[in-house]
Amino acid sequence: MKNIKLVATDLDGTFLRNDRTISQRNLEALEQLGELGILRVAATGRNLRKVSEVIAADIPFDYIVYSSGAGIYNWKEKRHIFQQNIGSEAATLLSDYFRKMNYNFSVFAPAPDNHRLWFHKGGEECEEFNRFFSFHDTWSEMLPVNGSFNKGLCQFLLIIPENEENFSLLKKEIEVQSDQIRVIRSSSPVTRGYIWVEVFHHEVSKGQGVKHLCSLLSIPEEETAGVGNDYNDLDLLNFTAYSFVAGNAPGPVKDWFQEVPSNEEDAFFHAVQPLLP
Repeated sequence: MKNIKLVATDLDGTFLRNDRTISQRNLEALEQLGELGILRVAATGRNLRKVSEVIAADIPFDYIVYSSGAGIYNWKEKRHIFQQNIGSEAATLLSDYFRKMNYNFSVFAPAPDNHRLWFHKGGEECEEFNRFFSFHDTWSEMLPVNGSFNKGLCQFLLIIPENEENFSLLKKEIEVQSDQIRVIRSSSPVTRGYIWVEVFHHEVSKGQGVKHLCSLLSIPEEETAGVGNDYNDLDLLNFTAYSFVAGNAPGPVKDWFQEVPSNEEDAFFHAVQPLLP
């Protein structure tokens, strides 16, 4: 790891503790990486507004790959440098399909304004879906009947009880609707026992976002390291040359990458320790 030029870390469950605070060791490690000239990237499922709720403006990241790679933001210069949204035709098609199937789902405005969203309540009550909107009610409104999305959308979100077979079937069902989209699985950050089924443009993932950033900055893949803790980090960890998972990750994720202590025990610090003086 001596030639590392970029370190990318997930936030929730990895860099952040369970109460969404940053440990002193993680913060000091971040600062030391900057002193060494190593770029520090947060790769998160959060939109930018949600990032600012847990990362203060003076926390020394260089770039934010937000909304699972739908956008990239220069944290120091406060400048958007990349967005990838679902096109208007596919967005309208999927919205009509999910409504026809009477699913609980939400749709998010195109990045970088994807803190704004619309929702459709389906035929089955879902407590987790209701909880999600208790955190987003300021920026959400009911999906209009027969609405179309001329500017496209950043993503769709469906929430289902945790069941591997049901998720696999739903993933296939959704992805066959359009070749422009892909489904990304994420464990619920709100309540255990639920899967967040996130639908993005087919080129969107945390790994693709970091790969695009590396291309812009002329950083070879072999000079990168990544830290994560969940299924939506897999593309990131498969891209980075040196990849680590926090001890609190699901069992299958821990089987594939080198394990470090949990997010409550300074996972980020332990992953980058070999780089520090």
